[in-house]
Amino acid sequence: MSLELTLHEVALAFGRTPRGLRIATWHVSAGAHVAVCGPSGSGKTTLLDALAGLRRADEGGIVWGSLDISKLAQFELDRWRRDNMGLVFQQFELFPGLSALENVILPFRFTAWSLPSGARESALDLLERAGVPPTRLVACLSRGEMQRVAIVRALVRRPVIVLADEPTASLDRATGTEVTALMRALCREVSATLIVATHDRALANSLDHVYEIEDGMLAPAVQEEAA
Repeated sequence: MSLELTLHEVALAFGRTPRGLRIATWHVSAGAHVAVCGPSGSGKTTLLDALAGLRRADEGGIVWGSLDISKLAQFELDRWRRDNMGLVFQQFELFPGLSALENVILPFRFTAWSLPSGARESALDLLERAGVPPTRLVACLSRGEMQRVAIVRALVRRPVIVLADEPTASLDRATGTEVTALMRALCREVSATLIVATHDRALANSLDHVYEIEDGMLAPAVQEEAA
């Protein structure tokens, strides 16, 4: 079951921006696919980090479902994130000396001595659908293939939330479109709530809702009228 997101009076300081990021209220419906846009340095990654619990909000509450993660102890937060969330990082965060399959199943290794039943089969199935040879070393993959591996790794545990930071930033247009389609399809299958920070307007406009960060504020983007 996917989770809805609600923010209340959230303040996030970052970099040298005196005002930081302030969000009076923000609601994302369970299962929605949402883009957060804005120029470099506007706070997109900072916001994703706060939504993931990788950093604490300076003020306010971040509520997933009925749980305010800002009130969790660190060990509780780490366990909650592991059990509920998949993360797609801008720099992929893959291990080049491991194969695509080994990278995908690596998160399971952090929590158990042996793989859960069906985990390897699920990883192989997702990699096949992503068009990535499972035995090929990551160091030998193209950037588009690396991003597909990163997406599969984020989805293999069937999370209820997926956060993606600039997933198409280093890809050409055609590859970016393919990666976007894969990410959305896999998120739909597990009914995950998807929030993407991106500069890519084609990616943003393919999602259900688009929000813009400007001058430290988050608001619905103004949609351009079709010609």
